[in-house]
Amino acid sequence: MKVEKKKRYFQSEDEKKPVINKDNVEVYTINTKQTARKHKKTKNKIIKKKDEVKPQKYPGKAPVDPKKLENHSRGEGLNPKKVKHPLHAAKLKKKENKLNYAQKQAARAEILLTEEQGLLEVDEGYKTTAISQKVIAENVDIAAATKIFELNLDFGPYRAKYSRNGRHLLLGSKRGHLAAFDWVTKRLHCEMNVMESIHDISWLHVETMIAAAQKEWLYIYDNTGIELHCIKRMDKILRMEFLPYHFLLAAVNEFGFMTWLDISIGEIVGHYNNRLGRTAVMTQNPYNATVCLGNSKGVVSLWSPTVRDPLAKILCHVTPLTAIAVDNRGMYMATAGVDRSMKVWDIRNLDGPVQHYKLRTAPVDLEFSQKDMLAVGLGDVVEIYNNCCTQSVDRPYLRHRMGKTINNFKFCPYEDVLGIGTSHGFSSIIVPGSGEPNFDALESNPFQTKKQRKEAEVKALLEKIPAELITLNPFEITEVDVPTMQEQMEAKKKLLYIKPKKVDYTPRLKNKGKTNIARKKIIKDAARKEFIEQAKEAKKLLDLPSQPSAPKKSFGVLDRFVPIPKTKK
Repeated sequence: MKVEKKKRYFQSEDEKKPVINKDNVEVYTINTKQTARKHKKTKNKIIKKKDEVKPQKYPGKAPVDPKKLENHSRGEGLNPKKVKHPLHAAKLKKKENKLNYAQKQAARAEILLTEEQGLLEVDEGYKTTAISQKVIAENVDIAAATKIFELNLDFGPYRAKYSRNGRHLLLGSKRGHLAAFDWVTKRLHCEMNVMESIHDISWLHVETMIAAAQKEWLYIYDNTGIELHCIKRMDKILRMEFLPYHFLLAAVNEFGFMTWLDISIGEIVGHYNNRLGRTAVMTQNPYNATVCLGNSKGVVSLWSPTVRDPLAKILCHVTPLTAIAVDNRGMYMATAGVDRSMKVWDIRNLDGPVQHYKLRTAPVDLEFSQKDMLAVGLGDVVEIYNNCCTQSVDRPYLRHRMGKTINNFKFCPYEDVLGIGTSHGFSSIIVPGSGEPNFDALESNPFQTKKQRKEAEVKALLEKIPAELITLNPFEITEVDVPTMQEQMEAKKKLLYIKPKKVDYTPRLKNKGKTNIARKKIIKDAARKEFIEQAKEAKKLLDLPSQPSAPKKSFGVLDRFVPIPKTKK
């Protein structure tokens, strides 16, 4: 077989002088001629010097802002060096790498969040409290201006609550008026009069189910006004709170009994007396799903459905409490008393109040927004404070005055809107910067379709958290119970030194064909023989002779020469 040699052809005639292009880089053009049967094409290759490399325009990924990384941090990771087994250490290291990668990706994805938080800017010498809702409506777009409206109703006072995605509004009055509607499009879902007083209202896990605490019992309705359930075990309820991740409806009645209803299975998972008496001050901590109650002695207590005693108690005021609120992160708690004071507490330490404010009158209600703005209701005036937890604030961020008595108010999720339930209807005002500008569609989607709502409901039921896991520290489930583990290990060690009990088992022998008398005779003979054998063995041990021995013959003085007889051993 012949092998064809490849010939090289250079651009220049002189092989020692290569061609130099404009960038002062030596270029060689190599033409490789192959067999005409296989290939007829010519390959041109350009070879450059390795020392002279042009700088890249985009060298790599842009660095991540450390502040954004800190926002998405999950705390300090595990140290694999403290793990003894190398296989477990490698697994933990791999897991930490995945968490760090997810943290960086979440920080980089913030560039996709197009919306920004709103705010009010005024010139020097002016105050934001001087800006009224009329001025705000004139300076915003038409779509935002429609969020300022007022409903004049004749069956007050009203309580108002928004759905979890912030799209639907529920109104319930003391005179029995119940209404639910889409407040953005103003489309009415249902409206009726239950012909008895309504003390509190709440949305359930979806916007198609409503809970109303009426005069006697608890009623469940759908969004068309049809009564679904009447729960008579929960009677005379004053306040309610719904825990979305546990599917629990927590309520307290006028006799001090607390009840937790699991709406997924329709059973009561907790029911007991808190021994605090009548209380109408109630809220939930979204961080750990505990229920906070305030009584007439100024004490705030934290409760869970599986423990009959309070998880913690805080003496907040020396006078009866009028309102209580906890922020979304579960870090700060605001309380108000009859003594016209408002205190902000760090609910993680409970050492003492972080901030202390003195107000003109006793607050009627308190509410935190998604961006940690605090709304305070003072008679017919609503004041909104910004950053009042981390630092002392001299004046409110916004003030809205109206000629109606305030009953309660709620911030609308993912909107810069505050809904106020008054004695003669409902009012909606704009609070710039109060809502989260970017929503998570997998968590709560204001624009979800009917199909998406059904899928989200099934997913929430599959991810439901049991009521037994409601504690002050929600991460206790991931920790090791060291005292219990030590007791179990000690009990296991003790079992190794216990001797097994001897079991005396003698099988029962049946003598077929013999009467009862013959059996008794055989048993007696066997016992007699056994006794005789034992007696013989005892005689041998004692060396007792069977017959008396003959008297010895005396030889007088010569007896000392008579041999002594040997004894049997």
